[in-house]
Amino acid sequence: MRHLISILLENETGALSRVVGLFSQRGYNIETISAAPTENPHMSRMTISTTGDDIDIEQIKKQIHKLVNVHTVSALESGKSEETMELELVFFKVKANTNVLRDNVKRISDIFDARIVDVSSESYTVCLSAGHGKIKRLMNALQDQTEILETVSSGLVAVSRGPKALGHK
Repeated sequence: MRHLISILLENETGALSRVVGLFSQRGYNIETISAAPTENPHMSRMTISTTGDDIDIEQIKKQIHKLVNVHTVSALESGKSEETMELELVFFKVKANTNVLRDNVKRISDIFDARIVDVSSESYTVCLSAGHGKIKRLMNALQDQTEILETVSSGLVAVSRGPKALGHK
């Protein structure tokens, strides 16, 4: 099962490395990771997506919370739009060296509300900011019509809906 872990930690050298090291020590894979300073420049928010059962994720959360510089750890409900908003930015560079391929990529991009952000005589670069499911569907649609030459993703960012905020009571 896919899980999202949101971590509020001090913005200091080595903090990210310690969190990633904990996952490595426990043998868990990080699917995506994103980290950036918050509204407080001394704090960063890290969002990690991983897979595992609920008991393992609870154990990981407890271990992360014990790390120096970590203020708050929270599991967000992945895929439950009524509780969590999640987005990822992705670029797909695709082969578009014929008029048929160009038309197909343009049509697919329009269907998914994606943007073509770069055009060359051989390729198009398609950009989409969306949830994991929509990105996967766009990738599948593009693969059905053309060759994907390169994929670049920002990693998932997520926030809970409503007034509750990580690190605030």
